[in-house]
Amino acid sequence: MGRGLLKEFPNPERAGCPNAQLLKGIAFHEVPLAQAEPWLEHLTSCSPCYRDLSQFRESYRRRRNRILLATAAAILVAASISGWALLHKRNENLVAQTAVLDLRNRSIPRGAEQNPNEQPLELSRRASKLTILLPLGSSEGLYEIRIGRVSGEEFAALHGTAKLSDGITSFQVSPHFDSLPQGKYVLQIRGINSAWQSYPLLLR
Repeated sequence: MGRGLLKEFPNPERAGCPNAQLLKGIAFHEVPLAQAEPWLEHLTSCSPCYRDLSQFRESYRRRRNRILLATAAAILVAASISGWALLHKRNENLVAQTAVLDLRNRSIPRGAEQNPNEQPLELSRRASKLTILLPLGSSEGLYEIRIGRVSGEEFAALHGTAKLSDGITSFQVSPHFDSLPQGKYVLQIRGINSAWQSYPLLLR
């Protein structure tokens, strides 16, 4: 039927034809039905108008498909970004919850004395699991740790049992430092019947 309409009603003079803007508006569904209705009979009895209308409809179909594809792509990108952000945040939380303090290559100070040139250890206040790698040569057994200010004010005291594995003596504790303000502290560690070893600590 469409092929017949394209050929069977020639109108070389374009007598009584609507302008191209109206045809495009009808094809793009931009013209109200009441305005398009008077032209419906002409469009089905004029091959040039039907041809123009068909071309506009094809253009409208292609434009609509492009919009749908662009919308789908935008949704996919947004979903990917959201998924990546959630995964990244989850990984950040996991990293923040598990921390390691490596003292293996640190000097072994005594009492409250600290090496003024030594960089402070850094630890997140959100850490819920803390692994402490003791200085090389440290023995196994029960260890105490405490965190306080240089002035001597103590905020936290913990203990754990160190074990030797692959030449590394270490132990784990479950700190609760989230209530402490950020800033500089002193981390002190000692084995039973041993002197305190002090290290500068920065809580983030």
